[in-house]
Amino acid sequence: MEERFLTFRRFSNLEDANTLVEVLKNNNVDFEVEDGSPTFDITFSNNKLLNEYYVKIKQTDFESTEKLLVDSAEISVDELPKDYYLFDFSDEELIEILVKPDEWNAVDYNLSQQILKSRGNQIDEAYISKLKQQRNEDLSKPEKGNSSWRNAGYIFAFLGGLIGVFIGWHLSTFKKTLPNGERVHVYSESDRKHGKNILILGIIFFALYIALYWVDFFKQYY
Repeated sequence: MEERFLTFRRFSNLEDANTLVEVLKNNNVDFEVEDGSPTFDITFSNNKLLNEYYVKIKQTDFESTEKLLVDSAEISVDELPKDYYLFDFSDEELIEILVKPDEWNAVDYNLSQQILKSRGNQIDEAYISKLKQQRNEDLSKPEKGNSSWRNAGYIFAFLGGLIGVFIGWHLSTFKKTLPNGERVHVYSESDRKHGKNILILGIIFFALYIALYWVDFFKQYY
């Protein structure tokens, strides 16, 4: 089976997305770009903050691409203005940037390392790696169950509505991508079981109501 592309970075600005794309092109990394911007702005405000672009790569390329971005964003703290915002960050905040490179740009990642070193702190790669692993474990934990969401799914399923089918499908299959590219279920095993039940019931009752409609229709006109 061909390896699928997963979201590596999200951008609200197409120019920022294209900057990453150029790095990927220059280093022969396979990628896809998806425009997730709404096709219709119900506020009629032409708000560009609603724009969203997804740069996707293969899961096996996540780690190497992360390193690639860091290596391609070399800059010295000596080149920065004295009021650059990272200088006001505490050591703990700078370490957090190293633990969450997916939430920061590669330049700030590099600068955080340099600022920490300039303050006399040694970067313990094993410690950073451990913190990243712990973060992935925390992010992989399923969300707490929402009984109102499940109950709504069962109600809509029994009513024969496609909303019930959608809720069941969402609960049973929805996944998220971790910073390391791993895909995990968003909901707990219990919620996924409820989701499958809702999905099956929704399909059955939807088909039943359609059948009853056509039976009634033929009784009236034939």
